[in-house]
Amino acid sequence: MLVAWALSLVNPAPRRLRRLGYVRQSGLLHARSRRCCAAWAPHLMRARGAIIAAAEATSERGSAVVLGSGLLDDVPLDALADLFDRVHLVDAVHPWPARLAARRHSDVGLMTAEISAGLTDPDLREICAGADLIVSANLLSQLPIVPIEAYEARGREAPPRLGTQLVETHLAALDRLAAGTGRVCLITDTVQREEDRAGRVTNTLDLMFGVTLPKPAEAWDWELAPFGEIDRRRRLIHRVHAYPDWRAARA
Repeated sequence: MLVAWALSLVNPAPRRLRRLGYVRQSGLLHARSRRCCAAWAPHLMRARGAIIAAAEATSERGSAVVLGSGLLDDVPLDALADLFDRVHLVDAVHPWPARLAARRHSDVGLMTAEISAGLTDPDLREICAGADLIVSANLLSQLPIVPIEAYEARGREAPPRLGTQLVETHLAALDRLAAGTGRVCLITDTVQREEDRAGRVTNTLDLMFGVTLPKPAEAWDWELAPFGEIDRRRRLIHRVHAYPDWRAARA
C-alpha cells in the first residue's frame, strides 16, 4: 500500500481526475503489477501478441489509438511505433514508466482523458474516427469501477444496471468505430473466479455485468492475484477474451 500511495503522489494527472480516484487506481495497479510480474507474464505476452496480430492485419497504417494504455505492460509499443506513422496512447493517467517509454518514439503521443464508456470526449472521438487501428486494451471491465466507487464514497448504492450500461455503451462505441474504415481490437477480462489451494472454485464474479460477448478469437486465464497476494489460501484468476478484429467477431 505504501508503494501505491507513493506512486499516486508522483504520477502526473489533472486535479479533476485525481479527485475522481483515477490516480489512486493507477497506483494500486502499478504496485500489484510489480508484485505479481511473474504470474502476469503469460497474460501480458498473449495480450501483446493479439495486438500485434491486429496491427499486422491492418492494411492502412497511418495511425493507431490505444485506449487504456496505462503502464504499457500489455501494449507492444515498439511494434506499433514501427508499423504505424503515429500512435496515440490514451488514458486518465500515464505513469512515469509509460511516459519514459513514449519519449523514445517521436511518433508516439500521450492523450490524458477520462475514457468514458461512449468515448464522448470530442478530441478522442476525432482521433479514433481517423485511426486505422483502435485498441481497447484490458479496459472494458475497468470502466465501471470509478463510477460505482463514486456512489459508494457518498454512502449511496450505485444504480443496479450501471455496470451493465457502461459495458454496453463501450461495446456500442466500438461497434460504430468498427463500422468505419479502421480495425478495432478488443482485449478484456470477462469473469473472475476465486480458487483455493485444492483447485476448487469458491466464488465467481461476472466482470461484464451480464453482457454476453461473442466467441473470441483467443481466450486464456490471467492469474491476477496469485496465492499470497490477497490471501495465502486463495487466488483470483480472470478469464480473458481477445478479438483482433471486433467487426468480424460481431458478424
